[in-house]
Amino acid sequence: MEISLILVSFLISTILHFSIQKIFIYYNKFDDFNFRSSHKTLATRTGGIGIFFTLFLISLFFYFKEVEIFDYSLFIPLGIMFIVGVYDDFYNADFKLKFFLQIIVAKILIDQGFVISNFHGFFGFYEVPWLFAQITTIFVFLLVVNALNFIDGIDGLAVTEVIKTILIIELFSGSFSQLLKLSVVIICSLLPLYYFNFKKEKKVFLGDAGSLFLGTLIAIYILYVLGPKYSIKNNFEVNKAFFVVIAFIYPLVDLFRVFILRIKDGKSPFIADKRHLHHLLTERSDYAMPIIISIEVVIFLVAICSV
Repeated sequence: MEISLILVSFLISTILHFSIQKIFIYYNKFDDFNFRSSHKTLATRTGGIGIFFTLFLISLFFYFKEVEIFDYSLFIPLGIMFIVGVYDDFYNADFKLKFFLQIIVAKILIDQGFVISNFHGFFGFYEVPWLFAQITTIFVFLLVVNALNFIDGIDGLAVTEVIKTILIIELFSGSFSQLLKLSVVIICSLLPLYYFNFKKEKKVFLGDAGSLFLGTLIAIYILYVLGPKYSIKNNFEVNKAFFVVIAFIYPLVDLFRVFILRIKDGKSPFIADKRHLHHLLTERSDYAMPIIISIEVVIFLVAICSV
């Protein structure tokens, strides 16, 4: 089943990315050029649409066959954030509205059982009161979703960050992962984007639909790791909270850095600019994405092997 799932996910994703872009090109729906643009060619923000509908079509097939490859109720929070992202791609939604809807989605996940009720000894805390657990979960959700959205600024970075984080979580799982088949579909639907993302002409970007959808997905993975159903391999004595931080280190570091710089300058932390680390690195190197991911992997391996 896994081999067929890999092939079908990759094939459907490739067809959808190609077809959806053709539709957007026909209607002249291209990504706008502005001072933050890292591209100088026409591009569509359709990557997220292709990924979402790849997952949706495959899930629909298995749903009607009465086979549960993952918890299909996750489409509620994922679908909401996807729709918010699509709306943002077309109409530039106000960040306050997005922030409010992100809080609602976080509460939905809490009610579905994705809640940080145990800090696993991080900062000396273990079991925490229910209200504090909910507040912490909402904070972590907002952090992860916006951190991934912030790094979606150069070719391939957000896609590679998502693949890398999912692979780390799956490879270091000490027991059968309940999200394994979801991981297979997502990774295989992301792989064709490398071709479309790095094309010299008529590129395909994730768009806010993609970054918000994938940010929500990574938040679900992180909340799953911090929950009771996930265990890290026995030969690695590492705190779960520390594990997810180093697995997702670059987006978190970049988010905090940019927030501090913008607040220091008296600006809203949600007003976009080009002071992200990947933007600065792109000005000095054509290999910003592989450099960032390589450094992340090295930091993770050193950290995980040192504890």
